[in-house]
Amino acid sequence: MKDYGLVSIITPSYNSSKFIGETIESIQAQTYKHWELLIADDCSTDETRSIVEKYAVNDSRIRLFVLEQNSGAGVARNKAIENASGRYIAFCDSDDLWLPGKLEKQLDFMNGMGCALSHTSYLTCDESSNITGIIVCRKKETLKTMLGDDKMGFLTVMYDVSKIGCKPFMPDLRKRQDWAYKLIILNICDVAYGMKEPLSIYRHTSGSLSNNKLGLVKYNIAVYTDVLKWNKIRAYMYFMFFFVPKYIIKKRLQHYVNG
Repeated sequence: MKDYGLVSIITPSYNSSKFIGETIESIQAQTYKHWELLIADDCSTDETRSIVEKYAVNDSRIRLFVLEQNSGAGVARNKAIENASGRYIAFCDSDDLWLPGKLEKQLDFMNGMGCALSHTSYLTCDESSNITGIIVCRKKETLKTMLGDDKMGFLTVMYDVSKIGCKPFMPDLRKRQDWAYKLIILNICDVAYGMKEPLSIYRHTSGSLSNNKLGLVKYNIAVYTDVLKWNKIRAYMYFMFFFVPKYIIKKRLQHYVNG
């Protein structure tokens, strides 16, 4: 197996004791072994930190950082990114899973393509780990295609720091910062290439912030105004006439695929 260099895996955690053990074990099961897992805990009040510490004692590749105050997933991810030393940056939230060949196959794909940013298709599951569907990625995404709809699963995203030329940090948004982050990177490298094979599993949980779609509207707008620096009229017009219709179509297609 070729060694492409160190992969830094960014994982924010908050009250994730129910699932974080499975997440860590899915990363430990990777066929590509040259990685570090940086878990930034956002002041959990359950057993999350003690669970992570137990894994870290037996695996020096796992590092735990604890935020001083609850600040959201974006700040937690930035803490991990700040301490990352890998050539590659990848993301896996504390309730999601990676299939064993995820890193190896995606690194082979990226180096074969010579690309700086990639993502893959992924499976979905429920809280009991029952597979519920599949999200199939497209071959290529650009800043333009991503403005109206976030088509890249964040748990599948990986970029090459040496090709990007920097380690971008997430914007100061409580929600939707992951979508904004992808737009920031695409503004640097222009294209993200998609690998059709599903290599990760996204878990739908009842307490997920993303489940409250109406509550996310102001954060969608903030991505346009605060990150892309659009004026409010342009932001609201684009959201209503481009983002919302594309979102509705996507959900209908997902329902069709999931049966």
